[in-house]
Amino acid sequence: MPRHHITELPSGLRIASERLPGVRSVAVGFWIGTGARDETPRKAGVSHFIEHLLFKGTRNYDALQIAEIFDALGGELNAATSREHTVVYARVPDEQLELAVRVMAEMVFVPRFAELETEREVVLEEIAMVEDAPQDIVHDNFGEAVFGGHPLGSPVIGTAEVISSVSRRSLQSHHRAAYAPANVVVSAAGNVRHEAFHELVERSFPVLVDGPSATIRRVPFTTVPPPLLRFQRKDTEQYHICVGAPGISRTDDRRYAMSLFDAILGGSASSRLFQEIREKRGMAYSVFSFVSQYQESGQLGIYVGTRAENVGSCLEIVAEQVGELAAGRITPAELQRAKDNVKGRILLAMESTASRMSRLGKSLVTGVELLTAEQVIRSLERVQADELAAIATDLLAPGRLSAAGIGPDEDIFLDGIDRINPALRKVA
Repeated sequence: MPRHHITELPSGLRIASERLPGVRSVAVGFWIGTGARDETPRKAGVSHFIEHLLFKGTRNYDALQIAEIFDALGGELNAATSREHTVVYARVPDEQLELAVRVMAEMVFVPRFAELETEREVVLEEIAMVEDAPQDIVHDNFGEAVFGGHPLGSPVIGTAEVISSVSRRSLQSHHRAAYAPANVVVSAAGNVRHEAFHELVERSFPVLVDGPSATIRRVPFTTVPPPLLRFQRKDTEQYHICVGAPGISRTDDRRYAMSLFDAILGGSASSRLFQEIREKRGMAYSVFSFVSQYQESGQLGIYVGTRAENVGSCLEIVAEQVGELAAGRITPAELQRAKDNVKGRILLAMESTASRMSRLGKSLVTGVELLTAEQVIRSLERVQADELAAIATDLLAPGRLSAAGIGPDEDIFLDGIDRINPALRKVA
């Protein structure tokens, strides 16, 4: 099995790699330990805006040159911002790794913040696009309901009010604070040798050997807020609804049971919610459960999009199935199928250089123990049915459930919510 290697520069920047000699490509990522949860309301969306601006020119390359270089490599270059980290990543032929790392290092550490006003308009258009997609915006509203006023519930994309007015100086200040070398991990997977990759990363930005320490102060999530309800009136054909509660952190021992619980409840085609709501009754096209895990907490939720006449019935089925799981009514075959599903997805991901690179980078930047696929699979195999029942009982008890909805009539939404947590009507 390929082995990973981890080293560190004097600046604190960490370098991780995993060699896969049977391929002719390398996936590489620059992982920065900052995201939406590190922003105040006055800076909502700044991390995502900076991610856009990294592509708009550096000390030695303008935006067009960056695009042309990666097009000429036949590679892909992209980036993403989440609640707790930002990543700039690429996949290129192995002989072009040096050029790719050199350009990406400049993008991450010495962006010029060029074309600011043009890119500001691009991000505002992106916000408008999300606002026109209720199946997306309901998840942001749900985050606010679950986490109350904590930054973990803030939309990653930010707000139009902030993006339309934030200054270049404010963006540069946030970049200096968050993109310090000690807050960055560079990971790679593919046809790459670690010693050569370490030397390549080190010489790509020698000026940062004595770089500053990160000065981002993350607000801890210490108190679970009471369940909240959010409803947004919109003239849609369907009601878009999320229900759920705070979950577990990414280091919680229950995370293996959580992945199996998700697969059984609504995370696969054979899951209970998919079968009961879509396949047997045809009451929804899209219905699923979802799990997010953060530094100290997480999120466990269920989404359904359905027409007005089905809202109550869909949510009643949700309540019934969560109750069935809480009562421990899980067959051995169902549990084994969930284990096989999750194990299969892990093994298939290990055939991807991008997945292996992400495993390295995300683990290091978030402080999670880096486990092999075999270690994870062994932990999954040890999970018992009563551990899944405990998750339903402890985390999805009716009195813990928050909800968010988008649709034409709040009363129809509230009548449906009565099926899962009647106390939420008082919050409305």
